[in-house]
Amino acid sequence: MWYNLGKFILKNRILLLVLLLAATGFMAYKASKISISYEFSKAIPTDNQKYIDYKEFRSKFGADGSIIVAGLQTDKFYDLQQFNQYKKLLAEIKKIRGVTNVLAVPSAITLVKNDSTEKLVPQPLFPDSIRTQADLDSAKNRFENLIFYHQLLYNPSSKAYLAAITVDTAIFSSKERSKVVATLMSTVNNYEKTSGQQMKLSGLPLIRTLIADSIKNEMYYFLAGSLGLAIITLLLFFRSVSSTVISMTVVVIGVVWSVGTMVLLGYKISLLTALIPPLIIVIGIPNCIYFLNKYHMAWKDRIGDNTSLSPAEKQVAKNDALAMMVGKMGIVTLFCNIAAAIGFAVFALTRSDLLKEFGAVAGINIMMLFFISLIFIPVMLSFLPPPKERHTKYLRNRFLENVLVKIEHWVLRKKGLVLGFTTVVVLVAIIGITKLKSVGYMVDDLPKQDKIYTDLKWFEKNFGGVLPLEIVVDTKKKNGVTSNLETIGKIDEFSNYIAQSPYCARPLSLVEGLKFLKQAYYDQDSTQYVVPNEFDMAFMSGYLKTKSRSNASTTSTNDNSLTKVISSFMDSTKQRARISVNIADVGTEILPVLLDSFKTKSAEIFGKDTSKYKVMYTGGSVTYLEGSSFIIQGLKDSIKWAFLLIAFCMLILFRSLRILFCSLIPNLIPLVVTAGLMGWAGVPLKPSTVLVFSIALGIAIDITIRFLVNYKQELPLHNGDVTATTTSTIRSTGISIIYTSLVLVAGFVIFMFSKFGGTMALGWLTSFTLLIATLTNLIFLPVMLIGLMGKKKG
Repeated sequence: MWYNLGKFILKNRILLLVLLLAATGFMAYKASKISISYEFSKAIPTDNQKYIDYKEFRSKFGADGSIIVAGLQTDKFYDLQQFNQYKKLLAEIKKIRGVTNVLAVPSAITLVKNDSTEKLVPQPLFPDSIRTQADLDSAKNRFENLIFYHQLLYNPSSKAYLAAITVDTAIFSSKERSKVVATLMSTVNNYEKTSGQQMKLSGLPLIRTLIADSIKNEMYYFLAGSLGLAIITLLLFFRSVSSTVISMTVVVIGVVWSVGTMVLLGYKISLLTALIPPLIIVIGIPNCIYFLNKYHMAWKDRIGDNTSLSPAEKQVAKNDALAMMVGKMGIVTLFCNIAAAIGFAVFALTRSDLLKEFGAVAGINIMMLFFISLIFIPVMLSFLPPPKERHTKYLRNRFLENVLVKIEHWVLRKKGLVLGFTTVVVLVAIIGITKLKSVGYMVDDLPKQDKIYTDLKWFEKNFGGVLPLEIVVDTKKKNGVTSNLETIGKIDEFSNYIAQSPYCARPLSLVEGLKFLKQAYYDQDSTQYVVPNEFDMAFMSGYLKTKSRSNASTTSTNDNSLTKVISSFMDSTKQRARISVNIADVGTEILPVLLDSFKTKSAEIFGKDTSKYKVMYTGGSVTYLEGSSFIIQGLKDSIKWAFLLIAFCMLILFRSLRILFCSLIPNLIPLVVTAGLMGWAGVPLKPSTVLVFSIALGIAIDITIRFLVNYKQELPLHNGDVTATTTSTIRSTGISIIYTSLVLVAGFVIFMFSKFGGTMALGWLTSFTLLIATLTNLIFLPVMLIGLMGKKKG
């Protein structure tokens, strides 16, 4: 069947090539429309309660995590020249498209009591024009007397100052966000040059944008690096420019198809899908090597040492070798690609959209690689002259032949040593597995010296953190927040508890606004920055409706801002109150403990009866924790599914339970050894590192399939002699297996140059796993075959 398919491809080569190139042109057009995304909430299933809570929160209060923070630490902040330069910076930032508001020391307001109108009138603490140092010092004293701004806009002990830049969430959900961030950073850089001060920038919108842009840039670097390494490797192996060009064209077509598939399915480039194009290169090159290797072997078998063939005879021999290439390698490559595709496609069975997208695109395009290789390679080779002696010289590599002789010696003479050594390694690995931990941080993939990381840590040190945690207190009735001072008191008590945590910034809620108003009512007496009681409310009721003077436009703006801030901490029905907390990047190990402590305290304050109060925890930090858990669990489940499905495919292919057993054990050992290495080396389980196991399983099984298919094909030639067949298989497939493994390792090594620790770990862990898989398939697998299949039985 496959031999006839080879003849069919050669007979219809023009038509098939035109159809392939036309389809590739269409996919290239689609690929040009690709965009990037960094929505971590997509990691959570839409029916998950945490996802539902997050969506409900956004519908009631709007998007969280919409603030970029700019920090400054200096003893000269209130120097007149420095202060005016800082004011000018903030004014320039506010003009940037995508920035909706800037809250900082120069824009801080106070409330002035007007007894004649019984109104609290907002006024700026720092006038637009401050001409003398004395005026600035006076404004500074008034500002620092307002407790509301302590630890919010400045840290008195460390002389650190913060500007909260609110951004348009619609723009930051589009590709325009990169331009906004670039403009912001350019504006800050100009300020740093003129003022001599160093600014810190952080916040979820900024972190996500910079990481997403880095992912996009790294994808291009990895593509170039993978292609470059593949070209060098192929040239060294085949010593043929044409073979290298054909192979590279196959993988480039595969990359175009993979990106085009993302667009056709409505997906964007994410942290995971960005890995697919380089993976297509890494997985596609072995297809080409095996096809070309079989073609060269078939060609040598046809002509032997005969150098006097006529051009017509060479053409016949070449076409026969190409048909034989498809006949011998078609079924093998099909099952290898099926196994690799399963290793990725099982991610689509998880409940995480991020993993589903990755699995669907990778699985589809690994299978498409098979069809691209099956058509393009024989068709292009048919147009080229037969291979020359230098092109097939690699088939007689003396160094590798000596290595294979050593392997044969170990398999035949050192079976006990091989089994004993493998057992010891596996036992040591199992001990290492017990040391594995599952922990992740929002920015733990970044180098510790990266500015994103260092700036985030600066804000955690001086202001507690910048990652959003939102707590919603539902009073279960309309106006329940404002109609009862008991509720206000409970929110204040809970906020004070949260503020004591070393991992949290000062919480903000409606209560802080009421304290601000009370201090203003009592003529800015700082001792009055407390929750109003019923006596206070009786006198303050007329003043609580702030209203500005009609002839002061700037005051009106401040009034509107104040009203917006206060109203943003209640929903429209005043049934639900919001407590906003910025927390440190504490990781998936500490965050659950932190949340549990908050839940215990809230149950103590608000009561366990949810019919009166219900407290909900959501926000970017909670969705990140839930998303990480789902991805890790999804990856673990996918490995089990991949193993079962691959085992089923192997059973269909070989129709032997003993061969099935022989095929699976050599591929389980590398996974166990890698997991053990991670435990001993302290590499935690997180989405990027768990991904290693499915990738390695899907790729490493290729080696097993190619070895065992060759074994089955050669068994009749050796009259069923298992030992002779096994040693012959080592010699006939060993060189191509070693070549392919080197290409795969080189392809994954390129990921080690990533700036992201997870991607870097993916590179070296996968390379290590594939090296171990090569050894187990070339040494341990033959030992198992000889031991389990008998001497004269297959």
